[in-house]
Amino acid sequence: MEDYDWLILQTLYKHKNITRTSQELFTSQPSITKRLHKMEAEFSITIVKRGRRGIHFTPQGEFLAKSADYVLSNLRAIKERVQNMDAQVSGTLRIGISNYSTKQKLPGILKNFKLKNPNVEFQVIPGSSREIYDLIYCREVHVGFLRGNYNWSGGSHLLFEEPLCVASVEKVNLEDLPELPRITYHTEQGVKTILDNWWMENYSRPPHVGIKVDNVDTCREMIVNGLGYAILPRLMLEHDKQVKKINIRDKQGEQILRQTWMYYHNETLELNTVSAFVNFIKKLNLE
Repeated sequence: MEDYDWLILQTLYKHKNITRTSQELFTSQPSITKRLHKMEAEFSITIVKRGRRGIHFTPQGEFLAKSADYVLSNLRAIKERVQNMDAQVSGTLRIGISNYSTKQKLPGILKNFKLKNPNVEFQVIPGSSREIYDLIYCREVHVGFLRGNYNWSGGSHLLFEEPLCVASVEKVNLEDLPELPRITYHTEQGVKTILDNWWMENYSRPPHVGIKVDNVDTCREMIVNGLGYAILPRLMLEHDKQVKKINIRDKQGEQILRQTWMYYHNETLELNTVSAFVNFIKKLNLE
């Protein structure tokens, strides 16, 4: 079997659908089917069966598909080690990234790093902070940028801290917030807990929620268009000068901050590319 065959099995097992598999791998459905037949002939087994509700894996096919993660991970590690046998910084750097603030900064960071290291390519994987933590924990990425504090025993570096603020196009007084229309957005549990605790410390009744949206980017658009106020990271609105912002504080008068970290496994610093990138990031001022 070729490397690509294992990737097909891995992707097909994830989707259980040949159409979605072909779309993700940018190939045709007949090509996927042809390679499946070739794999079945090589092992003298049936990998998948087709039914009225789509495909399902046979026990032998499921074993092969579950083995794909192990095979591809080891092949990737072998390639990285081979590329690392000289002093050159080259190869593919896999980066997991979780939040808007870092997404805004990352293109410039990668551009400047590549200017110094032209033989490096990037694979950037987006997701929630929890998803990125899982990716770095399972070594699916070399470096993870994520918001919040996790129980992490590997290497880490604080990238920046950002205040949480009440943001609105209209001028607001904090004591009036319970009467004003609030825009809420789906966020990670850590942020939600911080905001809920702050609200309960300052108000005796729940907020008047006028709009609920699925993510912080949509929330920003709602704010900019004057549809209400929201409480979110200040950096989200750093270019929106028309939006008024009030940093929220705890009972001791300290600003409530949200931290963004870089996580990595210390042993991956043995790879020239990872070591060069981590050291490059540590020298930056991302505030």
